[in-house]
Amino acid sequence: MTPDLWVGMIVLGTLFALEGVLPFYVRGRERYAHAGRNLGLAIVAGAVGAALAPLLMASAELAAQRGLGLCNWLGLGGVACVVVALLLFDLWMYAWHRANHRLPLLWRFHRVHHTDPAMDCTTALRFHPGEIVLSSLANCLVLIALGMSFEMLVLYKTIMVAVILFHHSSLAVPGGLDRALRPLIVTPAMHRVHHSELQRETDSNYGTIFSFWDRLFRSFRLREDACTIRFGIGRFGETEWQRPLRLLMLPFQPAQSDPTRRS
Repeated sequence: MTPDLWVGMIVLGTLFALEGVLPFYVRGRERYAHAGRNLGLAIVAGAVGAALAPLLMASAELAAQRGLGLCNWLGLGGVACVVVALLLFDLWMYAWHRANHRLPLLWRFHRVHHTDPAMDCTTALRFHPGEIVLSSLANCLVLIALGMSFEMLVLYKTIMVAVILFHHSSLAVPGGLDRALRPLIVTPAMHRVHHSELQRETDSNYGTIFSFWDRLFRSFRLREDACTIRFGIGRFGETEWQRPLRLLMLPFQPAQSDPTRRS
C-alpha cells in the first residue's frame, strides 16, 4: 500500500475514536451506521481511483521523459521543485473544488459529498466514483503542466488525506488551537461552514490543505454558532438516499429542484 493509504487508515481510526470521546456534535450510536454508509461508498470510489493510478503514473513519466512542465522548464530540482509543485497543486485543488460548485455537470457528482446530513471524519471519504474519474483525468493534465513526479503526488495525497480527515471531523477542537492552525491549513471550524445547506456558506472555504487560498480569492467565511449549522443541500438527506447504491444513482437525479442556482 502507498503511504497515503497507511496514513489515511491510521488518521481515520484515530479521529473516529476521538470523536466518540470528544465530539463537537453528540450523535450516539447512529454514527456507526453513518460511517458504514460513507465507507461503503468510499470503497467503490477508492477502487476506481486505484484503477486510474497507472494513468497518473504515465502522465508523470511523460513529463519527466520529455522535459515537460513548470519544474522542468524552470530547471527546478530537489526541494525547490517539491515545494513549488505541492503549492501549485494545492492551488489547482482549490480551483477544481470551486469549479465543482459552479459547473452543473461537476456539481451533479460533487453534491453526493454534500448531501451527507451529518459530518464526521468519514464524510471526507464520501465521493462519487464519477467525481474520482473526472478529477483523475484533470489531474493527469496538471501533473504534466507542473512537471510533477508521481512520488510528489503521493506525498501531496499523504498530507492531503490527513488534513481533510481532520477538517471534516466532528472532533471538539479547542478554539485556540483552531485559530492557531487556521492561517495555514483548513480547520474544522472553516469546513463545517462549507457543508452548510445555506448556499452562501456552501460556496465558501474551498481550500483542501492550505487555507490562505480562500483569503486570497475572497471565499473565506466563518460562523461563531457552528453548532447550529444544518448540513446538506436541503435535498437527498433522507435515510433512503444515504445508502451507497442510492448515492451512486444520485448524480442522475433531476437537479432543477435543488435549493441552489445549479441545474
